[in-house]
Amino acid sequence: VSFNVSEQVLLLSGKEGSHQTCTFLLQLLAQVLLHSFYFSLNESVGKVQLPKGETWSIHKFGGTCVGSSQRIQNVAEIITKDESERKLVVVSAMSKVTDMMYDLVYKAQTRDDSYMSALEAVFEKHKLTALELLGGDDLASFLSSLHHDINNLKAMLRAIYIAGHAAESFSDFVVGHGELWSAQMLSSVIRKNGLDCNWMDTRDVLVVNPAGSDQVDPDYLESEQRLDKWFSKNPSKTIVATGFIASTPQNIPTTLKRDGSDFSAAIMGALFRARQVTIWTDVNGVYSADPRKVSEAVILKTLSYQEAWEMSYFGANVLHPRTIIPVMRYDIPIVIRNIFNLSAPGTKICRPSVIESEDGQRLESHVKGFATIDNLALVNVEGTGMAGVPGTASAIFGAVKDVGANVIMISQASSEHSVCFAVPEKEVNAVAKALRSRFRQALDAGRLSQVAVIPNCSILAAVGQKMASTPGVSATLFNALAKASINVRAIAQGCSEYNITVVVKREDCIRALKAVHSRFYLSRTTIAMGIIGPGLIGATLLDQLRDQTATLKEKFNIDLRVLGITGSRTMLLSDTSIDLSRWREVQEKKGENADLEKFVQHVHGNHFIPNTVVVDCTADSNVASHYYDWLRKGIHVITPNKKANSGPLDRYLKLRALQRQSYTHYFYEATVGAGLPIISTLQGLLETGDKILQIEGIFSGTLSYIFNNFTDTRAFSEVVTEAKKAGYTEPDPRDDLSGKDVARKVIILARESGLKLELSDIPVESLVPEPLTATASAEEFLQQLPQFDQGMADKRQDAEDAGEVLRYVGVVDVVRQIGEVKLRRYKKEHPFAQLSESDNIIAFTTERYKKQPLIVRGPGAGAEVTAGGVFSDILRLASYLGAPS
Repeated sequence: VSFNVSEQVLLLSGKEGSHQTCTFLLQLLAQVLLHSFYFSLNESVGKVQLPKGETWSIHKFGGTCVGSSQRIQNVAEIITKDESERKLVVVSAMSKVTDMMYDLVYKAQTRDDSYMSALEAVFEKHKLTALELLGGDDLASFLSSLHHDINNLKAMLRAIYIAGHAAESFSDFVVGHGELWSAQMLSSVIRKNGLDCNWMDTRDVLVVNPAGSDQVDPDYLESEQRLDKWFSKNPSKTIVATGFIASTPQNIPTTLKRDGSDFSAAIMGALFRARQVTIWTDVNGVYSADPRKVSEAVILKTLSYQEAWEMSYFGANVLHPRTIIPVMRYDIPIVIRNIFNLSAPGTKICRPSVIESEDGQRLESHVKGFATIDNLALVNVEGTGMAGVPGTASAIFGAVKDVGANVIMISQASSEHSVCFAVPEKEVNAVAKALRSRFRQALDAGRLSQVAVIPNCSILAAVGQKMASTPGVSATLFNALAKASINVRAIAQGCSEYNITVVVKREDCIRALKAVHSRFYLSRTTIAMGIIGPGLIGATLLDQLRDQTATLKEKFNIDLRVLGITGSRTMLLSDTSIDLSRWREVQEKKGENADLEKFVQHVHGNHFIPNTVVVDCTADSNVASHYYDWLRKGIHVITPNKKANSGPLDRYLKLRALQRQSYTHYFYEATVGAGLPIISTLQGLLETGDKILQIEGIFSGTLSYIFNNFTDTRAFSEVVTEAKKAGYTEPDPRDDLSGKDVARKVIILARESGLKLELSDIPVESLVPEPLTATASAEEFLQQLPQFDQGMADKRQDAEDAGEVLRYVGVVDVVRQIGEVKLRRYKKEHPFAQLSESDNIIAFTTERYKKQPLIVRGPGAGAEVTAGGVFSDILRLASYLGAPS
């Protein structure tokens, strides 16, 4: 520039140049250039650049969080204590204010004169809040602004009232004022706390374009330019911005529609390239399932962006998918926290991560949570004419689109024989009508067989990062549903591998949710229990459950809830769980008349608990006759009652066939040998391919005690009386001495071994003298029994002379396909001769254990061991249903 100017000066002089003139002009020009540079420098220094990046943290507070003056103070304290270098706070309108503003518009356009008093209520609400929060110039400034806004709203609402109509832009203008007022009040309170703080009307910054379907798309480029301009005029390290509202490219006020405040926070996070966006709400975070349906639902520490999308689609309390998109572009995490519980860390939504296990291995978390959608119906379009015909699916969903219905889920078999999809129940009739009209010709010609509607459905979705690519996840899910007797009506699984969706009956939805939630160890394995027969064994079992319940919850994730206890006369029911420390007194005071059908219906009808088991501790054949119906309804059965398995053969075979073809369990370990593992041992041998040759054993703890003590010169009647006094016998000792109980155990083992025998096929040697079988009472029987001692004494003496002992045994001879119960003699070296007290002993002779039989020995009588055997079956059931084994 200097060279060119100097050249012009020389030309103007008309000669080689005047030194003085040249110098003067150059000095003048230098001053002009210096002044210009100085002005430009000052202008650039005065324009403050927006610093973007991780120094910024974004906070969003919903209407509940700023619903009162005290809550606004709490928000200000949270912001003040945040140690981030720079903070931007996005606020909603005060609680209920947005609804009040929409109501103003509705009343005005319907020409309801009460809109004026409603507007006055809005004014008073904010005025009173300001009076409680602010003072001095801040209060005066806010009230002046409030009055100005209210006057503008009066004019706007009056125009709407006269026109009887409100354009969307008019409505958005009115509704957005709630955010303006809450932002101004909060920024003033933050300044009172000592922070430099400005408030932002985001209509000056955020620019959005309508995207149809009640949505908008942010214009990030224009918004960034406007943000830079705004910040240059309002530099601050703390900014309170209005949520929900924005402007169109033509500077017309608009809103961000549904979940707009969350969306605002996410957009701001992207514009500022923030370190983190925190969404403050009134819950502790995102739950693994709806806590109103699954009380054991847990807070998820982390979710991937995609998992959050899936959970929110299915109604979980997570951010709307569009809220996540802006921050996802820059890998900015979103944290959902509870403003009313600051100690809760909340849920972090971010990039997928791997979780460190305790042993240092890095394990990917596959299933994160479960969600449901209710009040749906399935529409099934099927027919052979659909297969391979291009455009069929397009025609189906075109018809659905024409009636404005929302398709929630689609399932189509690869054969193309049918297309099944779910729609809201309120829309299904219109959809079915449209499809039948669209395909009338195909239906009449038989190319389509039907357009069927299946009402009363719910959707259950399992959500997790890449869970579908993990072997066994789908199998575990469906296995859990099957074991809870849940019928799946339709299945959909996207190739994105983020969710598996199933359709179930609406009445099964909560039970299905509980079942899968428990199965994936997100909660305890919960089982609803009904105890029938609180006699000696039943009462002992209840005491054992009382003592062990807390440990089972803590260590094994098993939650056993006794919802009912019934005897023959009275029953006690509970909707949650009976207090087992005082069930006797409660049953006495609050018990109702026993009704077995009502009892079972109550225990099984609790949809909040997915699994039900009835424990029959009676010896009643009538109760046993209900097992088949209970199992068919999906109720598991556990029992020490021998009547079902030793009853009529056809009924037994029918029961076992049902057990094998269903996912309902029937356990009866305690029917033979009390708490000894006899049934399970036998089943284990058979399942592993061994062949049973013979089962021989002392199955009666009572008769074991009698013959173990029937020695020397003691009379048989004396030992029987002693056994009764010790509690080993039934109230009438003849029930034991007759051998019928042993015969029932023999027939049970025979049938387990594959023999199709009736109880009448088992010959039984009774120890009750024939003349005493008809004696009126047990007392009379014991009084007359000594008359027959000699016969038994002779048998004992004969055995002793041969170096043997008497033992009352049951035998299953599988080779000969017979069973028998009799008094046998054994050498004193034989294992059967080595017993003491009431021990049972069973010998399994098999192809594998031919030379040396497999022996099971231990206490075979008594309430403690029998109840323990039943308890063991309950825990076995829990492990089958998903509890850690």
